[in-house]
Amino acid sequence: MPAAPSTPWPRWDHHKLTYGGDYNPEQWPAEVWTEDVRLMQEAGVNLVSVGIFSWALLQPAADRYEFGWLDRVVDLLHGGGIAVDLATASASPPPWFSRLHPESLPVDRVGTTLRSGGRQAFCPSSAAYRDAAVALTEALAAHFGAHPALAMWHVHNEYGCHNALCYCDASAGAFRRWLQRRYGDIDTLNQAWGTAFWSQHYYDWDEIAPARATASFTNPTQLLDFRRFSSDELLDCYRAERDVLHRVTPGVPVTTNFMAPNFKDLDYWAWGAEMDFVSNDHYLRGQFDQPHVDLALGADMTRSLAGGAPWLLMEHSTSAVNWQPVNVAKVPGQLRRNSLSHVARGADGVMYFQWRAAKAGAEKFHSAMVPHAGTGTKVWDEVVELGRNLEAIAEVVGSRVEADVAILFDWNAWWAVEESCLPSAEVRYLDQARAMHTALWQAGVTCDLAHPEGDLSGYRLVLVPTLYLVTDAGAVNVEAFVAGGGAAVVTYFSGIVDQDEHIRLGGYPGAFRSMLGVRSEEFFPLVPGKQVALSDGTSGEVWSELMATDGAETVVAYADGPLSGGPAITRNSHGEGTAWYVTTRLPAAALSGFLAQVTAASGVVPAADTVPGVEVVRRSNGAGASYLFAINHTGSAATVSGSGTDLLTGEDHVGQVAVAAGSVVVIRESGRRES
Repeated sequence: MPAAPSTPWPRWDHHKLTYGGDYNPEQWPAEVWTEDVRLMQEAGVNLVSVGIFSWALLQPAADRYEFGWLDRVVDLLHGGGIAVDLATASASPPPWFSRLHPESLPVDRVGTTLRSGGRQAFCPSSAAYRDAAVALTEALAAHFGAHPALAMWHVHNEYGCHNALCYCDASAGAFRRWLQRRYGDIDTLNQAWGTAFWSQHYYDWDEIAPARATASFTNPTQLLDFRRFSSDELLDCYRAERDVLHRVTPGVPVTTNFMAPNFKDLDYWAWGAEMDFVSNDHYLRGQFDQPHVDLALGADMTRSLAGGAPWLLMEHSTSAVNWQPVNVAKVPGQLRRNSLSHVARGADGVMYFQWRAAKAGAEKFHSAMVPHAGTGTKVWDEVVELGRNLEAIAEVVGSRVEADVAILFDWNAWWAVEESCLPSAEVRYLDQARAMHTALWQAGVTCDLAHPEGDLSGYRLVLVPTLYLVTDAGAVNVEAFVAGGGAAVVTYFSGIVDQDEHIRLGGYPGAFRSMLGVRSEEFFPLVPGKQVALSDGTSGEVWSELMATDGAETVVAYADGPLSGGPAITRNSHGEGTAWYVTTRLPAAALSGFLAQVTAASGVVPAADTVPGVEVVRRSNGAGASYLFAINHTGSAATVSGSGTDLLTGEDHVGQVAVAAGSVVVIRESGRRES
C-alpha cells in the first residue's frame, strides 16, 4: 500500500486546534460580512472554508474571471485574524458551462442524462469539465497564492457524492483505456472476467461498455472493475487540480473532504495516500440507535486513512441536517460531545457546515453555527462554549491515538460482496465491521481500520469481518501476522474470492482455510428472522455453514438445526499466534462477550475502566504526555479510572474521574508513561 501522507499540517498557529466552518458570504449582502467576522472572533473561530460552491460567481463566462468580491472577503477575514481554507470551486459547474458543454453532463445506468440544477452535474471523464476545472484552479492559485490568509487548499467538495458512477460515452472510452492499462491485452481481460460464461467473450476493446443496465445479471468482475475505474477517474480529477496547486503555491497543503465511514463509492485507501493531510465530513444518521458510535467509527477510519497522523473534521452539523427523512435536532450538550469525540480520536480541528444558516436553497434548513434565530440561542451558546473548550485543550495538538486492535477494511470487498447472485442478500459489508467496532467502543478499546495488505505489526489483535474478496498479498499478510504471534478473528464469508472475484477452490473460507484450521463445504444462510441455537447458550443469525475442523478446536458448536453438533466458532494455533473463526452473526451481547475473551487473551486493555455509554480514548504526544478523553453519552453520572488534571476545568483527579451526565473530561494524565 502507498505510504501515509506526510506534508505538514496547514500553515497557521500549530499550537491551536482548528475551529470554524464553511463560509458562504456570496449568499449575503456585504454589510453582513463585517458582522460575521466579529461573531467569528467571539466564537473563537480561526479558519473558514471559502468558495466551495462559488464557480458561477468566480467565472461568469467562459472567457472571464471575477475575483474582486472574494478579494474583499479574504482581506476582511485576514484583518480579523481568521485563516482561509480556499476551495477550487470545481464541485458545481455553472449553468452556462452545462449549456455550452451538454456532453459533460452525467448519465445514469439506464441512459438518462442528469441535468444541471443541483450540484456535481458533470461526468468525471469529461475533457471539457477537466480542462475548465484545472483552468479555474490555476487562476485561483495565481491570484490568491501569496495572500497571507491562505492556510490550505480545499479541492472540489465531497467527490462522488452524486456522480460517482457515470455511464456516458466519454466514460465508456475512459473505461476501455483503464482496462487496457490494467490488463494489457484482451485475452487477459477475458480470463479475469470469466467471459467463457454466458458467451461473453470479447474480441475487441470497443465491444466493452461500462456496467450499464442489462437484461440479466451483469458480469460481476465487470461491475467490480467499473467501480475501481470510477474511483480512479475521480481521483485523477483531484490529482489534476492538486498538481496545479503544488506547482503554483508550493508549501500550501492540499486536501479534499472524505465521507467516512458510510460512503461506498470511493476507495479511500487509494485517496488517502494522495492527500497532503486527510479531512472528513461526518453527519449523524437517524437510522442508528447510537449515532455517536457511527461517529467514532468514522473518526477511527479517517485517522487510519491518515496513517495515524492528525486529521481535520472538515464538516459536521451543529444540530439537524436537511437531507434525512426526519432531521433530528441535537439535544443540549450533544454538539460539544460530538465535536470532542472527533478530537479524542485524532482530529486536530473541528469545522461545520456551515457558518451562517442559509435563507434560500436546498440546504436552508441545515443547521449552522449562526442559526436562523441568530445569537442568544442554544446553538450559538454551545458554539461559543466549544470554542473556549478547544482553546483549553489546545496542548493535545499533534498527539496521536493509541490502538492495539485493527479491523481490516477494503472497499474492493465492499463492492464485491454487495452485488447480486450471492448466497444471501442479508450479508452486508459494514454489518460485522460496525458490530465489532461497537463492541470494542462499549468496552473502551480503541481500534484502527487497516487495509488487508497494510502493516499489521503494531497490533495485538486483528479482526477480519466479511472480507469476501481478498488478494493473495492480503491473505499472506494476515497469515504472517498470526504466524508471528498475533491474534486474528475471521468472520463468515471471508476469503472466498480473489481480486478477480474468482472462487478460491478447495473449500471455504478459501484464503484463510489453512490459517484457521478448518474446511467448510457448504453455506447454510438463514432467512430473515431465523436464529440457530449455539452450545454456549447464545444464538446465531443470518449465516451458518457446514464445516469440519482440520486442526482447529471447536469452541462453540451449533445446538440445533441441520448443522447441530458441528463447529460454529473455532480456535486454531498457527505458528506463534491464534486464529478464530466465527461462522454466524452473533447478536450484540454475545459478540461483546466473545470479543471480551479474545481481547483479554490477546493482552488488549481498554483506555480506561469504563461503563457502557461512556466513551474513553487516549492520545499521546510522543514526549511523555498522554491525554484521556472521557465522554459520557448517557443521562447518568459515571466514573472512569484515571489520574491527572482535567484541562476543561482545572480539577485534579486521583484514581477515579467523575464524568457528569452528558459531559466530557479531558485529563492530562499523571503517573503514566506511554507504552
